[in-house]
Amino acid sequence: LADPGFGKYFTDHMVEISWTAENGWHDAVVRPYAAIPMDPAGAVLHYAQSIFEGLKAYSQPDGSVATFRPDMNAVRFQRSAHRMALPELPAELFSESIDRLVAVEREWVPTKAEQSLYVRPFMFASESFLGVKPAAHVTFLVITSPAGAYFKGGVKPVRVWLSEEYTRAAPGGTGAAKCAGNYAASLMAQTEA
Repeated sequence: LADPGFGKYFTDHMVEISWTAENGWHDAVVRPYAAIPMDPAGAVLHYAQSIFEGLKAYSQPDGSVATFRPDMNAVRFQRSAHRMALPELPAELFSESIDRLVAVEREWVPTKAEQSLYVRPFMFASESFLGVKPAAHVTFLVITSPAGAYFKGGVKPVRVWLSEEYTRAAPGGTGAAKCAGNYAASLMAQTEA
């Protein structure tokens, strides 16, 4: 892609791993990228048990591909899971899932400066129920997307608007977790800015 942008295109495959209270982590697979079926009573839709990470894989001068600090992302992913009452994915399984997917999608890794393969691991409560409790069925997925520079025109100083009305984090809250709700809480301020 001449200009992959950021998150515009998705590669051909994804990782999927299931977790249940009875069986723990199981059925790990790299499979074709596809929509995921969702029951209207899916717990993630009602109780927001959802976390994610983001990291990049870069083409190297010798033709290999390197990911940037997946071990650090694995640790933060575990902290986020703990805070959101989700099962903690072992760091080795987190890293292996990324390595396997990047290997399968090797041809999608851009080779131009300031371009990379964006890697998005995420986990959500995939059990269907209505009732406030931690889910007993969880799905972990990893998808990838070729990405250009995050800021058009490269890294330059950006203007920042600070809101005194909206907050994304509070003492005792979920601000330290990379959960979907934290980012949704920032959108009104972003819109106003």
